[in-house]
Amino acid sequence: MSACVPTRHDHTSRSSRPPRASGIKRPHSPPPRNGRFRIAGADLSASITVFLLAVPMSLGLAVAMDAPLEAGLISAAIGGIVAGLLGGTPLQVSGPSAGLTVVTAELIQIYGWRTTCAITIGAGLLQILLGSLRAARSALAVSPAIVHGTLAGIGVAIALAQLHIVLGGSPQSSAVANALALPDQLGRVSPAAPLIGVLTIAVLILWPRIPGRIGRVVRRIPAALAAVVTATVVAAITAPGIARVDLPSWRSHALPEMPHGPVLALATAVLTVMLVASLESLLASVAVDKLSADRAGGQAAARPKADSTSASSSGPASSSGPVSGPVSPSALAQGRPGPACPSLPDPPVRRSDLDRELRAQGIANTLSGLVGGLAVSGGAVRSSANVRAGATGRASTVLHGVWVLLAAGLLVAALEQIPLAALAALVMMVGIQMVSFAHIRNVHKHREFLVYGATITGVLLFGVLKGVVIGIAVAVAVAMHRLARTRITVTEQGGQHLVVVRGQLTFLAVPRLSRALARLPQDGDAVVELDGFFMDHAAYETIQDWSIAQTAHGGRVVFTGRSGGRIAEPASAAHSCCRPWTPWRNHHCHDRPGQTPETHHARLDTGRAPDCGSGSVEDRSPEQHTSHDTSGTHSTPGPAGSPTAAPRRTGGNRLFSGLSSFQRNTAPLVREELARLAREGQRPSQLFITCADSRLVTSMITASGPGDLFTVRNIGNLVPPPDAESSDHSVGAAIEYAVDVLKVESITVCGHSGCGAMQALLGAKPDPDTPLTSLWRWLRHGLPSLKRMESRHHAWARISGRLPADAVEQLCLTNVVQQLDHLRAHGSVARRLAEGTLQLHGMYFHVGEAQAYLLAEGASDGLTLDEVFNRVDPGDAHASSDSHTPADAHALAGSHTPSDSRSPGDADTPRPTAPGDPAGSGELERTGV
Repeated sequence: MSACVPTRHDHTSRSSRPPRASGIKRPHSPPPRNGRFRIAGADLSASITVFLLAVPMSLGLAVAMDAPLEAGLISAAIGGIVAGLLGGTPLQVSGPSAGLTVVTAELIQIYGWRTTCAITIGAGLLQILLGSLRAARSALAVSPAIVHGTLAGIGVAIALAQLHIVLGGSPQSSAVANALALPDQLGRVSPAAPLIGVLTIAVLILWPRIPGRIGRVVRRIPAALAAVVTATVVAAITAPGIARVDLPSWRSHALPEMPHGPVLALATAVLTVMLVASLESLLASVAVDKLSADRAGGQAAARPKADSTSASSSGPASSSGPVSGPVSPSALAQGRPGPACPSLPDPPVRRSDLDRELRAQGIANTLSGLVGGLAVSGGAVRSSANVRAGATGRASTVLHGVWVLLAAGLLVAALEQIPLAALAALVMMVGIQMVSFAHIRNVHKHREFLVYGATITGVLLFGVLKGVVIGIAVAVAVAMHRLARTRITVTEQGGQHLVVVRGQLTFLAVPRLSRALARLPQDGDAVVELDGFFMDHAAYETIQDWSIAQTAHGGRVVFTGRSGGRIAEPASAAHSCCRPWTPWRNHHCHDRPGQTPETHHARLDTGRAPDCGSGSVEDRSPEQHTSHDTSGTHSTPGPAGSPTAAPRRTGGNRLFSGLSSFQRNTAPLVREELARLAREGQRPSQLFITCADSRLVTSMITASGPGDLFTVRNIGNLVPPPDAESSDHSVGAAIEYAVDVLKVESITVCGHSGCGAMQALLGAKPDPDTPLTSLWRWLRHGLPSLKRMESRHHAWARISGRLPADAVEQLCLTNVVQQLDHLRAHGSVARRLAEGTLQLHGMYFHVGEAQAYLLAEGASDGLTLDEVFNRVDPGDAHASSDSHTPADAHALAGSHTPSDSRSPGDADTPRPTAPGDPAGSGELERTGV
């Protein structure tokens, strides 16, 4: 037995049962319950790392808020234990909210500490209510520019306030006051505090960049802890009189009281605390999901290397005997001992349950306020450290809270040695990091920088809540401006006027649109290209009235979108030809990266809108159309006309992508119909025998759906005679089942152009001394078709309106007729034909032309010598010989056919060259019977 096989526990406890649900969870779905609380080795080490980061961070935030220092430790402990146990993001670490630093500081100055605790309780209760109402997703619906602008404004305010402490002073009441007081603070700076602050910042920046083996070792210690410890040691030696942390006695700890003040102001404060804490927690949850997924992806990428290394080093004997090695975190988490096995897949990454996380944050804030702690929220800094430290579950978060609680009671003397300047520098760096240049580039790329800048300015000048309101107002104004901004241009191309409308058509654009349309000549041709996704009633009536008047004066009007689709088509049809039923268009439309749809204005002269469903590529210019070379491979002409190979995805990726696309787009549409077919069983009306060629999509060319066709596909659409030597029982069984059991009403044999089986039959036959391959054994069933084509006793099959292009096409046509003869030899088919309850049809599909041809009814029944395949036109209600005149059915190109009705004595007709021509003249003669 392999050492990597997990062992099964003998007990049948609840924890040993497999999880209730497996597989990848839908986004933001609740994680399954895993039974009792377990502690993995990786979680234990990660909890220590986060604890060493959280202690100085919590003290620093308490200093920045001018709150009791023990309140920071209380909120860190409650955030870790309560939010860790109840939250919907197991790897997220909660604690004092950095985003609430400015808000809490202002509340303490206005209402005092005890009322601030009561406000925190109210915010927590409101979070519980919103989480129970499943409103967490709605919070994420706010524009990212507003969210990141709010956090950036808070970060700037934090940095300005903490800079005063680093310089040895005290912060002011607002960001504007801190900025105005900064010159005066620089004039009376003392050297000790700034030097300790600079030292702390230097260690924070340089610690992760220590190179070599020493750097890999020391980077296991959080940079924040290293910076605070270094600053504490240096301050103890060089500046013993510097201001330090002062933890008051727990007996003097203040608890909340009933709030005093205006009701509206208190409600606004509760709403502000709830809003900022919730947004910060939910954004951190999304970030933790991404970090967890990235970590899982990196481990999956590294696993093949580990497997190959293990296999090469262990040798054949590695599968037996004792195996030593570290215990995998996943094995410890599941309570099963054993060595780490790199071949075992990691469990799927579980996404956060945002509503559960919001409720947990509300419970943590309520408890924190009740015991006199700061407001709690999920922190991106602590959470990212937890993920990178290798945490596998919520045990790391909970243990970190336990360590903080123990430190608050046992390490008071050590904590009181930390300089305030070091903590202020640490928090100042946190504030600076909240201003992300990546977010600035992102909002600038999406033309949202005005909203971002307005939000930052509003937060700095008027506070968090008013800043968010200002950001929302600017975002709405920008959206309205874009909605009302419509560009209308009129150009003349070859006597035809092109009116291009860029943007949305609302009543605001109607005056300009009316002026532009009025300048066009009333009897001229016009193409109106609408590039927008919205048109209100006023704009629609304006365009409709002008179009009617233009047509009445003899003009011609065509309305198109940028992709060339008619305006009357649904938006999905006009802008994307990837319908749910045809996701394969042009070899999967999602397999064409880098191609931008272009308008093909030349097609608009006909007044006919392109039809995506027709199979033609209407959203590309003529130079971009896919061509087929003589080898049968697909190529796309480049700018210079030289063909370049189109990108091709691997089969596995294409299969997975196609299945995923089916489940996403098509399955919801066909599920009800397939469920009905599953209940009632299949009752197809046709047996369809065709070639296995991948270019032949039977459901597409017959416009059929589930339950319509009973399809048999094989190489060359062959029907072996029932009495033939080595007859194929698979095809015969399918025929008997379809005719006798399913009671089909018709059987169609469909050949196609460029058939590889027919080319092989025309090629050289294998040497008699060479063993026959499976392919040639099968192709022997097609030899009667080859003999029929070479025979002087059978009429040549023809295509209505022209001769076959070459010998391959001639054999493809003849093969269809021959297989119909083979079908009549089957007893079940012959019996149904005699009863008049079954019809036989011959069909030929030209792949390059996307054109179908049906064999004339008399030839299909074997009652006439003329074997003519009639073209199926788009307007035909049904394709049969009755819908064609005799002249249409028998006309051939040129003067090769002297009359429409041939007799056995007709003159010979030149025939295409065939490699298998027994006469060797390059021409096969056609004679009568």
